[in-house]
Amino acid sequence: MTATAARVAILMGSDSDFGVMAEAAAQLESFGIGSEIEVLSAHRSPARLHEFVQGAPARGIRLFIVGAGGAAHLGGVVASLTTLPVIGVPLAATSLGGLDALLATVQMPAGVPVATMALDKAGARNAAIFAAEVLALGDPALAEKLAAHKKDLARSVEEKSARLKEKLAAGKK
Repeated sequence: MTATAARVAILMGSDSDFGVMAEAAAQLESFGIGSEIEVLSAHRSPARLHEFVQGAPARGIRLFIVGAGGAAHLGGVVASLTTLPVIGVPLAATSLGGLDALLATVQMPAGVPVATMALDKAGARNAAIFAAEVLALGDPALAEKLAAHKKDLARSVEEKSARLKEKLAAGKK
């Protein structure tokens, strides 16, 4: 958990998923959003998962980012236990390269939504940005940070374009 009060719970099915899910934590921290990080399993620790999810609102949690590979049931089970938003990050944890997790995360039955991001690190970062966007609906200061983030993205593309043009111009000489 970061020093800032946690508003987002980052869950993963195994500690080996942390290398990917740390991207979400870092992105949240860059916006000043605190997070809790837990390893929980829909299959191996269902009682602990239920307890954690049901107690989350009292701890200030406003949404969940859930990374899972393989059958990827974790996001759906979390969504079945709460009315808080759940953002799924499919992880490439099996020989299927994450396709199984992507399909499991995105194919939730009607009434149990899980917003699904891209696979792995890009998905984890996007999940954090999406979480910030949801939280910013009621937080003008956070909305300003997101606007600045978008400007930084645009500026980085301009800088990359300028560097490429310089490189190409140097190659023509």
